[in-house]
Order: sequence, then C-alpha cells, then structure tokens
Amino acid sequence: MAYQRSPLMEERLADNRARIMRATRQLIAAGGFREVSITAVARAVGLSTGAIYRYFPSKSELYVQALVDAVDHEVAVLREIVDTDDPATDRLRAAIRSFTSRALKGPHLAYAFIAEPIDAEVDAGRIVCRERFGEVFKDVLRDGIAAGEFPDQSVDVGAACLVGAFTEALVRPVAATEKTADAERLVDAITGFCFRAVVGRT
Repeated sequence: MAYQRSPLMEERLADNRARIMRATRQLIAAGGFREVSITAVARAVGLSTGAIYRYFPSKSELYVQALVDAVDHEVAVLREIVDTDDPATDRLRAAIRSFTSRALKGPHLAYAFIAEPIDAEVDAGRIVCRERFGEVFKDVLRDGIAAGEFPDQSVDVGAACLVGAFTEALVRPVAATEKTADAERLVDAITGFCFRAVVGRT
C-alpha cells in the first residue's frame, strides 16, 4: 500500500517550500543570484541544507522556480493594467511604465531575472518567461489594432520586439552597483520608444 501524506504533513511541506522561496527572493533582491547558496537559504529558513535539497535537487532548480514565481507576480500586475476598458494606447504605456519602474526600484532582482550570468537552465527559463510577458502584450496589441488605435501589424513580432526592447534597455541600468540617477527620465525614454515602435507616433 502506497504511503499517503496526512493533510497536516502536506501543509507543513507547503509552508516550508513557501518559506524557502521567500528567503530565496529576499537574498536575490539583496545582491542577485550570487548571494543565493543552499547554505544561505537553509540558514534563513532554519532548515538543514539536506532539507532544502529535498525540495530542490539543484541550485539551478531553485533559481528557476524563483524566476517563475517572480514572473507570475509581474504578469499578474501587467494583467491588471491590460485587462481593462481603457484605450489600448493608455494600457500599452501604463504596462511598460509599470514594468520598467518596478525593475529600477529593485535592480538586483531585476538584473537577476533579466540577464545575470548563471547557467543554461536559468537562461532557458528566461526565454519561457519572456514569452509569457509577450502573451500579455499580444492582447493589448490585438485590442489596439481592432480599435484602429494601432496600425495593422504582426502581434507576435510586435509583442516579442516590445519585450526585447524594454528588457534590453534595462540591462545596464539594473546591473549598475548604484541606482539610476534619473530613473523617471529613463522610464519615459523606454516607454516612448516602445510606444512609437507600435503606433508610429508619440
């Protein structure tokens, strides 16, 4: 007969996993992936390193899960902006401004999730996550084209180019050891460029 975990055990395991992920995110926010080790995470949550490995067999799997969790949050935030009845032009601007502003406020976290050199598994995870961002922007592009706010264009190409543009534009600023001096101007520049790329005007 197969062993079945009790509801209490399942709850305990889920709580441990949540604490592991919370500690991992905090460590990344403090200094990027280089600050995250199994030992550091174990110390933060009060578990043994062996216990951490039972949840995540490798550090790469822990990194990827942290990436996925962060993107889940970002996609939810963008969805709140995009899934409204506002004009598509307003939603496009607001979504790009929202993402870039939050990235600049948490540069270590943003750099880790956008470009920090780690390993192939994380790079593969980043590609999937960028595709998820692209799905959000495809929706606003479709709405804008249907409403006549945007010229007819490939939503697949347009969304991919948008995500590529604003993430690439953030790499150097979030990789810097000091916060960007004029973050608002940078957000304006990124938003303006992306908007012109889609609409063809300011």
